[in-house]
Amino acid sequence: MWLLETTSLALSTFFDDNTPYYAILSHTWGAEEAISKKAGFKKIKDCCARALDAGFKYVWIDTCCIDKTNSTELSEAINSMFRWYENAITCYAYLEDVKPNGLRFTASRWFKRGWTLQELIAPADVLFFDSYWNEIGSRASLAEQIENITGVPVGLLLMNTSLRDHCVAEIMCWAARRHTTRLEDRAYSLMGLFGVSMPLIYGEGENAFFRLQLEIMKTTTDHSLFAW
Repeated sequence: MWLLETTSLALSTFFDDNTPYYAILSHTWGAEEAISKKAGFKKIKDCCARALDAGFKYVWIDTCCIDKTNSTELSEAINSMFRWYENAITCYAYLEDVKPNGLRFTASRWFKRGWTLQELIAPADVLFFDSYWNEIGSRASLAEQIENITGVPVGLLLMNTSLRDHCVAEIMCWAARRHTTRLEDRAYSLMGLFGVSMPLIYGEGENAFFRLQLEIMKTTTDHSLFAW
């Protein structure tokens, strides 16, 4: 995986056992992601500064740590993403549309995006920040509010239960009201939650979700998949 050094903003690549401790960013994409001197680049710099203050030498940010022009690297990243969030020491959930004395935390679009479901559940620790990087609270301290917004049970948010304790239909329900820009990503964003992998075929449309269900069937005897 590629990691961004928090001081120099230089990219370095690591493999499996030699991967250092890192923080990871969860956010919703804007129109100017990772463009120098634009809003997306400021987000990267601010995230690195926050991670550096917390003692992290490295951070993972999807806008600059995945080469989306390389289909092989993109496929590897999406199939590995749940594990990358799971292995991070801390996840920073940056709610760009939440401002002090403005939009409420519970109304953020972060809670409506497809990819952020796994980013909420996978990490050991999630810290929420508003648009000025003021800390709102942690997944643990905000667990009851998050359950009301997302349907994800407090027990899972507090890590008192695991995904294996929840049936397929229940996890699907958590994802049902979330949206992705690409139709196929509605399926691809759920692979890690079900512990499955599959090739990415952008352009396949609804067939991506059909393939996801086939992969889930190979790994579970949970018949609630059919109820869903």
